[in-house]
Amino acid sequence: MTQRQLAVSGQFYPNEKKELVDTINQYKQINHNINFTPRAIISPHAGYIYSGFTANQAFCQIPKEIKTIVVIGPSHKFRFDGISISNYDSYPTPQGSLTIDTQLIKELSNKFNFISFIDQVHCEHSTETQMPFIRYHLPTVQVVEMIYSNIEYQDISKLIATVLENKNNFIVISTDLSHFHTKTKAKELDDICIDAISTLNIKKFDNGCEACGLTGVKAIVDYANKSNYKVEKLDYRTSADITNDDSSVVGYCSFVFG
Repeated sequence: MTQRQLAVSGQFYPNEKKELVDTINQYKQINHNINFTPRAIISPHAGYIYSGFTANQAFCQIPKEIKTIVVIGPSHKFRFDGISISNYDSYPTPQGSLTIDTQLIKELSNKFNFISFIDQVHCEHSTETQMPFIRYHLPTVQVVEMIYSNIEYQDISKLIATVLENKNNFIVISTDLSHFHTKTKAKELDDICIDAISTLNIKKFDNGCEACGLTGVKAIVDYANKSNYKVEKLDYRTSADITNDDSSVVGYCSFVFG
């Protein structure tokens, strides 16, 4: 049995089971009137103290009958071409391990030539921070971790289309928004991203949207637009909500598509 090694447990989220469960338990769910079947979410990936509430609003929307969740996030530490896929057997979390869908990995790797497995890449926080939420809400689901670097959003959109052909599959797109601007400037930039996502308009991202996972966000917006999906904003906030420092903030948002 091979296992993905954790890189940010105890830093971005608690590494002790009870503390982690208690942390997620405290994130009260906002009552959203979602009038469609969720197929994908956008979720942030900062430390839980900053973005955990926002992320949890999205994970609460995943249907309980989902069998496999594919988590797609940007690489922050390594530059490479294409996507690296988590070719392990299991994915640990402080609450217990998740099983990796090795069959889906095989199918996707055979279909798309931009998919490979680069072991050193899988120390990435943008994807790892999503897994404890998945383990909390859907403990028996299988997962696939996909980390991208140099790739066009159209390629990821095609990948998403293949994954979502199966109604038992679900997509998580990981991104934070603007980084280290004043709160006023951050909101100005983040509003551009939020408007582009909310209207499923790829061109609007070019008006100044800052997001470390912008390629993945464009991919799900492109797919959603082509598939006549609806989209609902779930939550938006900045790190200033915790730090009370408006001089240099990071923005976070969550959305659901279906």
